[in-house]
Amino acid sequence: QVQLVESGGGLVHPGGSLTLSCETSPRTFSTYAIGWFRQAPGKEREFVAAISQFGASTKFADSVRGRFGISRNYAALIYLEMSSLKPEDTAVYFCAASGQMTSLVFGSAEYWGRGTQVTVSS
Repeated sequence: QVQLVESGGGLVHPGGSLTLSCETSPRTFSTYAIGWFRQAPGKEREFVAAISQFGASTKFADSVRGRFGISRNYAALIYLEMSSLKPEDTAVYFCAASGQMTSLVFGSAEYWGRGTQVTVSS
């Protein structure tokens, strides 16, 4: 079974930092492009960031550019590094996989994780 599992969510103060992880299985699945998305209560899902299959290219939403980073190893782990967090970053964060990186920017993916909650509050 193909699976993506997110972890690392939690409560953080405004201005703080948090790193999320996405683990894929089987291991060969990590060669797919990976995207991060988020969805706040009562709002639609939005694109956050994406990384190509070998990690050479990345894309970020305007709302997080300069504050968030995305990286991956050559095994099965993908990271979303978040800093200077704001209350509006509060959402459930999902990782997703696609055979084509560009499709992730428009919300299209073949596989989705179940999400991890990130709450930014004093």
